[in-house]
Amino acid sequence: MRKILITNNPKVYEENKEKIDIIYSEYYTYLDILSITRDKIHQGHILLTHPLSGSVKPNETPYKSTIITQAKEKLDMHSLSIIESSIETATKFIDGKKTPLWTEKILEDFQIIDYSLINNAIESMDQF
Repeated sequence: MRKILITNNPKVYEENKEKIDIIYSEYYTYLDILSITRDKIHQGHILLTHPLSGSVKPNETPYKSTIITQAKEKLDMHSLSIIESSIETATKFIDGKKTPLWTEKILEDFQIIDYSLINNAIESMDQF
């Protein structure tokens, strides 16, 4: 199954750009990633990873990666429900407390966490 990776994480982009179709910009925010994912779901793509995976809160990390199907189907209401709920939850966290201005070392750590989560998902999907 062909997939599209949506990310703002430079490590995820660099490590996967030759392996999978990617929508990437280092300037996307966490909420931009969720909004782009939602827009793609409206176009008929299906969500393959949960947008709030991992234990890092949306207001703690600036990095987020999601995966959707390459192929378009009819609107998948389950995917739409998950992404809409995820956007609502992330907005509450971010509006409640903005992401701190982390040091480069901490930002690298957050990149590695997001990279590990998304690559584990990619590897799991490739097994089927």
